[in-house]
Amino acid sequence: MSLYVIGDLQGCYDPLCRLLDKVNFDPAQDRLWFVGDLVNRGGQSLEVLRLLYRLRHNVVSVLGNHDLHLLAENERAHIRPSNNRELRAIIEAHDAPQLLHWLSRRPLMHIDSEHRLLMVHAGLDPDWSLKRTQKLARRVEGILRSRQRRRLLRNMYGDTAQPWHPDMPWVEEIRSILNTFTRMRYRTRNGLLDFSDKGPPGSQGKDRIPWFECPRKLNDHTVIFGHWSALGLYFGQQTMALDTGCVWGGPLTAVRMGYGFEVIQVPGMPKKK
Repeated sequence: MSLYVIGDLQGCYDPLCRLLDKVNFDPAQDRLWFVGDLVNRGGQSLEVLRLLYRLRHNVVSVLGNHDLHLLAENERAHIRPSNNRELRAIIEAHDAPQLLHWLSRRPLMHIDSEHRLLMVHAGLDPDWSLKRTQKLARRVEGILRSRQRRRLLRNMYGDTAQPWHPDMPWVEEIRSILNTFTRMRYRTRNGLLDFSDKGPPGSQGKDRIPWFECPRKLNDHTVIFGHWSALGLYFGQQTMALDTGCVWGGPLTAVRMGYGFEVIQVPGMPKKK
C-alpha cells in the first residue's frame, strides 16, 4: 500500500489523471491525501469532484478556502446563481447534492497520530497545542454539518487579523479559525494574521514572518499544507508545502510517504497568458 499526499488541484482534472497514471494508482490498496482547494480556476472542478467522490473510500481531503467558497455559493444559489461559471456548473449538476454533501463533510485538519503527520490547507496557529487545534477544527466542522451552516458560510468572509481567543464574538471567532486553517501565510511578530503579503519568504514586509518559522507548541508532528503557490515545494523542519501552482502552469506535485519522501510531479495546466 502507498500513501500519496497531493498539492492544490483547483479544478485541474487532466493533471490529476496524469499523476494517478504515473504512480500506477491502485484503488484496491493505495490512499490519497489532498491539501484542499479541490476546485476553482482550473476549468475542470466538476470532473475533479466526481473522480474524488468515486474514490472517496481512498481519499482524505481537508477543506481549503476555495472549497468553502463553493459551499457558500451553493447556499446562496436559491437567491442568485453564482457568477463563477465553473462553480455554477457544480451547483447545477444533477449529482450536486451528493458531491456537495461529501465536500461539506471534509475536515479542516487531518491527523495521523501513528506517523506524526498533520494536514491542513494553509497553516496552524503556532500558539495552539494539539488539543486546542483539534477542538477548534471540530467546532467549525460541527457548525458546517448543522443548521448553523448558512450563518457560518454567509459570515466567513473578512480579513480578521486577530489570532483566536475564547472571548471573541462568534463571527470574529469563526473567521479567525477559518482564516488560520485556510488562508494564513504570514504572521506579524505580535501574532496578528497578515493577508497583504502573498509572495515567497523574503519578499514580505517588515515584521512579517512565515507562520511555519514561528516557534510552535505543536512541534512533534510534521505539518503538511498547500495554499501558498509562491512558496512552492518546500521541506522545512517538520513542515511540508505542496502547492506548486498547477493551475498557473506549474507542475502538480505528489509525495509518496514512507521511509523518506519520494516527490512525483506531472505537468500542470497550460500557463495562462
